[in-house]
Amino acid sequence: MNELEIQNFWNQHPCGDLQVGGLQQRGGDYEAFFIDYDRFRYRKEAHILKCLDDIDFKGKQVLEIGLGQGADSEQIIKRGAIWSGLDLTPESVARIQTRLSLRQLPHQSVKQGSVLHIPYDDRSFDIVFSHGVLHHVPNILAAQREIHRVLKPDGELIVMLYARWSLNYMISIGILRRLGLLALHLTNRDPGSIYGQHLANARAMGLLSYLDMANFIHKNTDGPLNPYSKVYDLQTVKEDFPDFKVVRLYKRFMHAPLLPVHWQTLERVLGWHLWVHMRPT
Repeated sequence: MNELEIQNFWNQHPCGDLQVGGLQQRGGDYEAFFIDYDRFRYRKEAHILKCLDDIDFKGKQVLEIGLGQGADSEQIIKRGAIWSGLDLTPESVARIQTRLSLRQLPHQSVKQGSVLHIPYDDRSFDIVFSHGVLHHVPNILAAQREIHRVLKPDGELIVMLYARWSLNYMISIGILRRLGLLALHLTNRDPGSIYGQHLANARAMGLLSYLDMANFIHKNTDGPLNPYSKVYDLQTVKEDFPDFKVVRLYKRFMHAPLLPVHWQTLERVLGWHLWVHMRPT
């Protein structure tokens, strides 16, 4: 797996774009797209705003890594952060620059670049924030070293990572989706759309290899063309972020497609989003 492949995928499939009809399909109407996207995001994942409220951004130098459509960026700025952004893809950077301009949001800078070579000086930030991004970075050890470098010694790294011990990973992805793909393969059906792409992946790789969770997880978090994903628990966080110590960890978002279970009371145990607060060691 190489960074260029990951960059190309996310540049061609900006996070959340298709869920609200796509920017290009709207004729490039950025304002209407941002309104619809933000409404969709925070209706589906309302916990994000509550989590951001619990973070003291006011007056802090904040670097956000991985920007998507810039919804969280706007929320962080509105909470008083002195905000800078970094994204691997030119498409995301262009969209965020447009959002910042349209809504006249104060900020320090937005840069295109890699988390493996962060284009900021040592000890520049009080907080590094990254929601749903670092689990797509294969060379996470190098990434966390760079984050450690740009954080102040008393700074904080706050990340959201996909959770291993979640209903989505263990049951929806681990059992139901694999059984469904096996059934489609055995019946020799090609349903088209996303399921057809999974079948094409399986035929290209070999069914048993594709169903191996070491491979299957990549294609079952952000679409069947996604090149890389990883799931985390506390032990994996400690292994992949050795330059940090965990100070707080919690789960949110009861997300498990294929299952009629969305009880909020379960999210703290089986939630899909693992939020981790870390301090540099």
